[in-house]
Amino acid sequence: MLTRFITEVSSVFNPFSPKAKTARLFLSFLPPEARQNIKVTAKLLPRDSRDPSVLQIKFKDGRDMKLDPETLGIKGVLEEVNRHSRILARQDELSGN
Repeated sequence: MLTRFITEVSSVFNPFSPKAKTARLFLSFLPPEARQNIKVTAKLLPRDSRDPSVLQIKFKDGRDMKLDPETLGIKGVLEEVNRHSRILARQDELSGN
């Protein structure tokens, strides 16, 4: 996963819910060195909460991606994040940076 273009990750999930697996996995896929540059916030809901899980990712170009981890799954979330990160990487290469 290309993390150098991600600036902020916010997640809200119930850690005891099976539907929150995608949000938990995405946070675990962030490498430790990337966490120094990325602002990571995770709000844990109480055990009996029925609120849906939310995963919000902000990129360096200002794009704000709000994903529903309950329906996408981890492969879908990683695919969306990598798709936009590859676009930013290509723009970065073309600009000569």
